[in-house]
Order: sequence, then C-alpha cells, then structure tokens
Amino acid sequence: MPFSVWYVKGGRGAGKTRTGAETIRRWQAEGYGYIALVGQTPGDVRDVMVEGESGILACSPPWNKPTYEPSRRRLTWPNGARAVTFSGANPDELRGPQHHKAWVDELPAFNYASETWDNLLLGLRLGDNPQVIVTTTPKPIGLMRSIQSDPHTVVTLATTFQNRANLASSFFHAITERYRGTRTGLQELYALDLDEAEGALWKRNYFKYEAPLTANIERIVVAIDPAASSKPESDETGIVVVAKLSNGTFCVMDDRSGRYSPDVWAMQAINAYTELGADRVIAEVNNGGEMVEHTLRTVKRDIPYRAVHASRGKEVRAEPIAALYEQGKVFHARPFVELEDQLCTWTKGGGASPDRLDALVWAITYLMGGTDRKSQVFQTVYAPAGRRLTGLGLDSNDPRYRDKDEQ
Repeated sequence: MPFSVWYVKGGRGAGKTRTGAETIRRWQAEGYGYIALVGQTPGDVRDVMVEGESGILACSPPWNKPTYEPSRRRLTWPNGARAVTFSGANPDELRGPQHHKAWVDELPAFNYASETWDNLLLGLRLGDNPQVIVTTTPKPIGLMRSIQSDPHTVVTLATTFQNRANLASSFFHAITERYRGTRTGLQELYALDLDEAEGALWKRNYFKYEAPLTANIERIVVAIDPAASSKPESDETGIVVVAKLSNGTFCVMDDRSGRYSPDVWAMQAINAYTELGADRVIAEVNNGGEMVEHTLRTVKRDIPYRAVHASRGKEVRAEPIAALYEQGKVFHARPFVELEDQLCTWTKGGGASPDRLDALVWAITYLMGGTDRKSQVFQTVYAPAGRRLTGLGLDSNDPRYRDKDEQ
C-alpha cells in the first residue's frame, strides 16, 4: 500500500525497534542513499536504533553490515548508502539535510516533537517516493493524533502478546502480570491510544471553543509560570492569557508557552499583554523571586504586575479549575493543542512539570479573586485607546480595562 508515513505503534517488547531496523535495511538495499535516523536523544539513537540488540548493526548480516562512525553520526553500507543520526533534543540539526527515507523512534517522548517532525518532513524530499517510519508506544498528544489521521499514513498496531515467542518468559510474565487489566496496560501492552491519562483532572470533552465578544470581557490577565533555566532539556515557561467574562465564565485567549531565555519569555508575555489588551501580568515567583519582576520591567518598566506565591500543591490549586471546566464555565478561544494535551495527561503527583497548566491555573485563580491580596500592586493603568486585539478583532478603549484591584 502506498504511504508517506508508516506509523508502527506497539506495546512494550512488540518488536517496534526490529521493525524499524529491518525497514532501514530494506530501503538501503533498494538503493536509497540518504536516510535519517531520529531518536529522542543522541544516546537513544546510538544505544537503541544503531547498536541495540534489535538495532541496525545487530540485524545486518556480515556481508552487508554498515560501517558505523559515531563521531560523524553516520552509517555507511557497502553499496554507498548512508544513514545519519539526529536527535529530537536538537531539531535544528534537521534544517538543511535532505533525505530519501527516515526512521523516527519514540517521537511522542521528544522534547521538541513538533519542531523535529516539521524539520524532518521539510527535508524529506529526495527521490520520487520519500517515506518515514515512526515506531513508538502511543501517547495521547496532538502531534500523534494528527499523524495518525493523515490520509497518507498507514498505521500498524502491534501488541506485546503478538511477539511473545521472541520475548524472555520472565519479562513477558512480569510485565503482563503488572499491567494486565489496567488502563496503563491498554497503552503499554495493547498499544491503544488513551485520550486522557488515568487520574487526569481534565477530560477531552471539557473543552469548548468560542471567542468572546468585546462587550462581554471584564478583565484579561497574562499569567507566567517561569522555568528555572532555558536549557534544551529544561521545562517550558508557561504563558497563558485568560479573560473573565461578565456572565462569570472564563475564556482562554492564548497560550504562548515555550522554552525561552528570560528576556524572551518576558517579551512574549508583554507582547501578549499589549496585543490582547490585558490589564495585568501575574507571575509565580517561588523559583525566580524578585528576578521575575526585574526581568519583566527590563522589557517594559511600567508593566502592571503582581507576584503570586504557591503555598499549596499543584493538584490542590488545579482541582477547582478543572471543576470549572467540567461545569462548562471555561472556554477556549480556539484549540490549544499543547495546553490541552498537558491538561489531559498530567496526573496528581506525577509527570513532568505542568508549566502550561500552572499558568492557566494561576490566571483563572487570580480572576476569581483567589490569589494572595497582600502581594504588592505597582501601578494602575488604562489600556491605550483604540488598541486592536490581534486575531480576535477586539478593542480596548473603555474604562472596563482599568485594574479592578485599585477601584
């Protein structure tokens, strides 16, 4: 069957890596000379895809084994075909190189999954039939749903049980006994897509989409959950804009979160404040302290700002906000894929730091009047008359935008 993407989603031990390695061997034997191998980290590409027990070197017969040059990130076969290794931790490595074929392993786990995928596809343009195989245990993220729904994608489902004959009996019995009959087992053994993580506070059916009318907006705040650092492996800085409406509901207007240096996240937040006509920026300062305010004021000295402090656990702060979603009191101006993925996959006490979630929770909590009112208020301003709210066609030329805390 013709395809552009072969999506092999498999359970643990289902043979995903062997499938990817054998596919690469077949493609190079067919004469495709430029191949990309993309893993979560450089170590994952080396240890799993190339040198692993089911990797390319182990699967290759002696008469057609490629020469592996780790320092050059390259495998070269006797017929001249080459495969170059790339990492999802450095998506810009894929800018420029062109390929006939590619293998991507465990894409949902990448730090920069969307950026890596986009850069790979833009360079997958050699020959008359560019193709990529994606091997992974499924995860409920928007990128994988998009890949799976593409009409040019062929999906193969492989369960742990289907590969039992090739698995150590001790491994098979241990993993099946632990996960059989559980929600986790549906994903890890049967390779089924779970739309929400077990125990997640948010459900997909909570999300409703409707952009608010200007006349219904009472307040808009930009909330920041700053990351401790801006390294490639660091958490994101959450930047979420929320409006409170006159009927007591809330609308998420924008999500500008990302991995930024301090000066860049400050600029992102202030741009959101300006473009969407917000009347205050708030930021959680447990990690950054006064440096958060200093960073913002370096970009815009007179920014109306309030610091908020986390004195309770994330789940305690998040539960009432999730309840508002369940009651239909929070809308999104448009789909925010990364934010919604994080809401539906983060569970109490687990997972990566929920940066977008935290910023969302701070924004709505503040608009509900639930933040620490002893925090210092620095300035009261009016939004400049006639300002247009980018993308929403809203203006902010009336006193509704005066900071309500000061009235």
